[in-house]
Amino acid sequence: MLKNYLTIGFRNLRKHRFYSFINIAGLAIGLAACLIMVLFVMSELSYDRHFKNAERIQRVNCEIKFGSTNAKLATVSAALPERLSENFPEIESSVRIVRRWGPVLVNRNDGERFKETEMVWADSSFFKVFSIPVLHGDANRALAEPNQIAISRKMAEKYFPEGNAVGQSLFLDDENYQVTVVFENFPVNTHVHFEAILPMANLEESRSSILIGGAGFNTYLLLKEGTDAKKLETKFPEIVKKYVAPQLAGIAGSDFSFEKFLKDGNTWTYSLTPLTDIHLHSNLTDELEPSGSITYVYLFSGIALLILVAACINFMNLSTARSANRAKEVGMRKVMGSLRPHLVRQFMMESLLLMLFSVAIALVLAQLFIPVFNDLALKKISIPFYDPAFYAILFLSTLVVGVSAGLYPSFFLSAFKPVDVLKGKLSQGARSGAIRSVLVVFQFLVSIFLITATIAINRQLTFIHQKKLGFEKEQVIVVKEAYLLGNRIRAFKEEMMNNSFIKSGSISGYLPVTGTWRGGDTFWKEGTVSSGNKVDDMLHLEVWNIDHDYLRTLQMEIKEGRGFSSEFASDSISIILNEEAVKKFGFGKNALGQRISRITGRKPDGTPDPTQLTTWTIIGVVKDFHFSPMKTMIKPLAFQLRQSTGNIIFRFQGQNTAAVIEAVQQTWSKFVPDQPLLYSFLDQDFEKMYESETRLATVFGLFAGLAIMIACLGLFALTAFMTEQRTREIGIRKVLGASVTNIVVLISREFSKLILISFIISIPFAWYAISRWLESYSYKTEIGWMVYAVSGIIAAIIALFTIGYQSIKAAIANPVNSLKNE
Repeated sequence: MLKNYLTIGFRNLRKHRFYSFINIAGLAIGLAACLIMVLFVMSELSYDRHFKNAERIQRVNCEIKFGSTNAKLATVSAALPERLSENFPEIESSVRIVRRWGPVLVNRNDGERFKETEMVWADSSFFKVFSIPVLHGDANRALAEPNQIAISRKMAEKYFPEGNAVGQSLFLDDENYQVTVVFENFPVNTHVHFEAILPMANLEESRSSILIGGAGFNTYLLLKEGTDAKKLETKFPEIVKKYVAPQLAGIAGSDFSFEKFLKDGNTWTYSLTPLTDIHLHSNLTDELEPSGSITYVYLFSGIALLILVAACINFMNLSTARSANRAKEVGMRKVMGSLRPHLVRQFMMESLLLMLFSVAIALVLAQLFIPVFNDLALKKISIPFYDPAFYAILFLSTLVVGVSAGLYPSFFLSAFKPVDVLKGKLSQGARSGAIRSVLVVFQFLVSIFLITATIAINRQLTFIHQKKLGFEKEQVIVVKEAYLLGNRIRAFKEEMMNNSFIKSGSISGYLPVTGTWRGGDTFWKEGTVSSGNKVDDMLHLEVWNIDHDYLRTLQMEIKEGRGFSSEFASDSISIILNEEAVKKFGFGKNALGQRISRITGRKPDGTPDPTQLTTWTIIGVVKDFHFSPMKTMIKPLAFQLRQSTGNIIFRFQGQNTAAVIEAVQQTWSKFVPDQPLLYSFLDQDFEKMYESETRLATVFGLFAGLAIMIACLGLFALTAFMTEQRTREIGIRKVLGASVTNIVVLISREFSKLILISFIISIPFAWYAISRWLESYSYKTEIGWMVYAVSGIIAAIIALFTIGYQSIKAAIANPVNSLKNE
């Protein structure tokens, strides 16, 4: 029987090649897209689960809110882990990780210099908490001494290709470090990536005993077996009350009350995030690496499912539409004794055959397009051909999708009554069908939804690029790692300023793009706490150290007062605020000449001393500018006239880019010939802030194209079949005087109605999804009715072109050919 089913199935595939091709192509495209999305989702969900103790590792977070300060941090102060371990026996171990700019490494053997940026400082307990395999050396003794370093296998092969790196030396900025451990490269699916680990003891700030400042340590706790992390978290207020409150009182004075501090709406809390939740469920300040988003996982999962459903709909539509062609076959089989279950199995076998061909083609398509997707999404997913579980899942998926797609057509076709079929009552039944219309509506609903989302995302990106930023990012070259110039940094800048292409230049590590230096502190209006200020009056400011030429080079607008000038010696104790800082301080239009203070001294125990203050005079107010992604509001910021040697920026004449690059390279080689030059352009650095949005727009556009392609494949085949069924009707209409236009309108009218219904239904879904997505932006574009109208028009035009080809083909056919046998 099975052989008979297969024989008939192959015969029908060959007999109806066109419709078989449409079905297989649509299913293959849908399955390939679905497979890529499933691999992406599996990769996202697998983050950090490979660590042996992943379920017992928790990261400590900190939320601080008082006055105008509101910070949600993925880091804590250096002293907190020790305090937690002293008070809670549930903690087995802890490790602090600090990411800094990596120094230049020098291979002892040949002296060649390389720039390494993937470096961190960590406690010696790192390998106890994170079970990364150690290839060489003793993990228990790694990082125990200040001059030790642990490196990855990739780094060991790079610097010591001749053999074991353990015991060898590397120079970091001319300081000798001994390699004690070589560990396996970190896998892709982890939020912890670096090539070298230095001892935490090397950082002076790691020995600080204060809890109310110096945050910047990503801290992970390894809990003992059976510990309830949520229950442990409820005990953290004890730590705040025991250690944080006294240090706050040390600043605010003896009349400080922590209970009143909390009652006034202020917050100082510590919380835990499971290691396996960090990548998808955490997006705090100072994340060790940029996080993913569970929203994107849900989004791409939904898109994959919708595209697969759209592909299955093609199969169902064509199978039921072609019912008239199979009706006589069903009738004759039933008359000859076939039972309905036999017919169902026959049609299910044909469905599974189509599915098998589609799966084979889908695997090829997925393999071809995964590299493209990886480039778009910055992922490294691949098809696990060597994993037996993959084939088991593939087989089950093929069976489920094949049965699901073929179930309705099988029961629909097998339900025909022999008497009705043989009397010809079903000959015209293929023209209509409410279910088929619903399925077509669903296909185009998905397509219009994805097109609308793609347009909306691109509108937001355009808004970001066109919005006035408060500074000019074009024609600015950034020379990075400028501190490598040492005390010759100013000479380098002056020599570059002699170039006729250079308009201005500035030295500062602080730039209005992510990935550059950041710093901040808490200020009061002039005076000490004892003179009347309260903790609530504190304002946390971003503090950037700049030189005299910074504002001019970035073309920032000074709203009031002036910028820093070498003509005023007093500028060393002057400060410039942005408009948001002036607003938060409540200075209004009288900011110039006002004075603000902050604590700059320490008590013997290391806590801030409120009697040791430094006060600055406000000499200027700069117009607000965006220095963070537009998902966040502009924060209060202050400029100080201080040395900061992270970068040198030069504004140049736009038409001389190549000449400027060459001049920078030559001058750099002249000053530091043994150091590699790193440079970028400020507008390119700005674009990197929105890489995720750009990738999302591209992926949405790609899958919107796939959805509309699948929908149009089905529509093309349906139209072809409908015109085939109505050939004689069209011939008669033409003989009676119908024009080509009349015929085209006649055939297109039914499908046009369905597309219009799809558009109307899709609008509320698209509006809701876009509105929710835009909620994450503090600065966003307006999505007007035109966006929805354009998406509907695009879908309609594509669909009408698809229908139009077959309609015109039928309309211009010679009616004699269709009527000569009547």
